[in-house]
Amino acid sequence: MPIEFATSPRSTVGLEWELMLADPQTGDLVGRAPDLLQELEQASAHERHTVTGELLTNTIEVTSGIGSSVADAVEDIATAIAAVRRATDPAGIELLSAGSHPFAQWYDQRVTDKTRYHSLIEKTQWWGRNMMIWGIHVHVGVEDRDKVLPIIGALTSYLPHLQALAASSPFWAGERTGYASNRALVFQQLPTAGLPWALPDWAAYESYLDDMVRTGVMADATEVRWDIRPAPRWGTIEVRACDGMSSLPELAAVAALAQVLVESFSRDLDEGRPLQVLPPWFHRENKWRAARYGLDAEAIVGADGAQRSIRDHLAELQETLAPVAADLRCAAEFGGITDILRSGASYERQVAVADAHGGDLHEVVDHLIREFRSGPETL
Repeated sequence: MPIEFATSPRSTVGLEWELMLADPQTGDLVGRAPDLLQELEQASAHERHTVTGELLTNTIEVTSGIGSSVADAVEDIATAIAAVRRATDPAGIELLSAGSHPFAQWYDQRVTDKTRYHSLIEKTQWWGRNMMIWGIHVHVGVEDRDKVLPIIGALTSYLPHLQALAASSPFWAGERTGYASNRALVFQQLPTAGLPWALPDWAAYESYLDDMVRTGVMADATEVRWDIRPAPRWGTIEVRACDGMSSLPELAAVAALAQVLVESFSRDLDEGRPLQVLPPWFHRENKWRAARYGLDAEAIVGADGAQRSIRDHLAELQETLAPVAADLRCAAEFGGITDILRSGASYERQVAVADAHGGDLHEVVDHLIREFRSGPETL
């Protein structure tokens, strides 16, 4: 099955951000996206950004245009959020984002009335109905199709770092899960989701898709839901492993890390340097550790089993990759990683708020609403 890979300028950036709609008094989710989307979609038709619906009617997704830098893509997202607020503020709806809502229940939510969403629920049943998860997707342009699978193989070693920085789902349906990112483990229950298969080249990817389509597992490449996947339509590598970020500055920091890593690996390939690929069993363990412990996880960073604290390894990466960030004009956003390490990731801040208020998860929702408007709150 030949799969065309669109032409895309190298290391350009695109962002997608899933946002929750909530009642400002109760903090619970409200399924009012269909009431808002027709006008919002029409208003964004001629803009760089887009505003669309998602699986559940309690969600609106904003996407950027193609940014030559992280700042360009973030500006598009900020413009999109401002447009959404012009609709939600008068309607008495608040916005927030995290990997999960602290206390909402799946059986109170409605599925968006589209055939592909109903088909997904019909196929996946209980797991599909429990997909009360919100995330971000970061697209990074790749100019050469032959680079895509090797870069994905190398980038998978840094999924725990990206996942830990973005972890924001410590609560699920009113319970403290003990995980930094419960979303990471829930989402992988969907068919074709989870860690990417270790495929050596584009021909192997085409063969994989041919097998999946021929056996009825999926209809086309859009149903590949890996944590990192090729996005042939856009000519990008798409990082999908991250929980919904709780603030725009944190989204920018994670986007910068993804962009810098992809560009660094691309330069290695240009210079003929081999990319490090870990055994798949290490990737599996790293994903679980990052989901469980977040930034406090020890990641396996070498094929020999060498391990490093994600916090320490991220600090090292910032120093090592600073020249690449400067070349990409994302040094400021890349520096936002330090802010997350210093002030705590969203999961840490949410747990601290719950602890300070006797476990009251309504206070956690209020905290997330404030952070979405004003930026991260210090612990």
